[in-house]
Amino acid sequence: MRAAPVAPLPARAGLGFKPQHLDELLADDDPPAFVEVHAENYMGAGGAAHVWLDEIRQHMPLSLHGVGLSIGAEAPLDETHLDRLARLIERHRPQVFSEHLAWSTHDGRFLSDLLPLRYDLDTLDRVCRHVDRVQERLGLRMLLENPSTYFEFAASTIDEAEFIARVVQRTGCGLLLDVNNVYVSCHNASCQSRRRDPLAYIAALPLGAVGEIHLAGHAEERVDEHDLLLIDRHGAPVAAAVWTLYAQVLRQTGPVPTLIEWDHDVPAYARLRAEARQADRALAAAGSALTERAA
Repeated sequence: MRAAPVAPLPARAGLGFKPQHLDELLADDDPPAFVEVHAENYMGAGGAAHVWLDEIRQHMPLSLHGVGLSIGAEAPLDETHLDRLARLIERHRPQVFSEHLAWSTHDGRFLSDLLPLRYDLDTLDRVCRHVDRVQERLGLRMLLENPSTYFEFAASTIDEAEFIARVVQRTGCGLLLDVNNVYVSCHNASCQSRRRDPLAYIAALPLGAVGEIHLAGHAEERVDEHDLLLIDRHGAPVAAAVWTLYAQVLRQTGPVPTLIEWDHDVPAYARLRAEARQADRALAAAGSALTERAA
């Protein structure tokens, strides 16, 4: 049975929930607008994890982010995994569910990475079938996240942003726009002599379908004396160049719910809130600019 509709996420900044921050989060007089959790961490039938979510859900909206559906895999979706997701959504009623445009399973085995796709018509058909099935089973509109890219398939015949736009158009799903992923992917393409402008990439996306934005820090890995490879590691503050790109995105989209992701070397709660407040300032500026243009 489909869960009753819930209100959308507020167009302000949220945080990825970390259990060590629970007490500070609940005691915060100026809390984040929402929290996001990884679905696969909450698929057990009981335990402390569900108690945490029950308590958080009484205070603020929830976004559920999947990392294990393997939307791009050649095999059909794992229906057992989908059933677990459906039960989790029915239990905690998140405002948003999102997943990655990637694959992470093969021959019945789960891999620990979100792996890239070859962008062609066969892959497009397969991804659209999988997105349709997810939305049918869960009874909601999912958001699909653009990936971070470290190499591209020579056999691809569709540009990544165009591929995403086609999936959104055919399935009616929404877009989770990860601004750091855009910056990382475009930089890494340039390292491989395939110049890609982040603003042109963003302009090719269906920005009207953006339901949430992700911001995160990235790491640098030296390839040679000239080039740096950027890694979407979620273990550092958001880079200045990504903040700039984010502000440029907001000029086109207006304020959109925005998550600060920080999953490795997690700092103190106050440091995360500082990042979220910086996002809130950018969101407020975008809202003011939108109001001025409409006047």
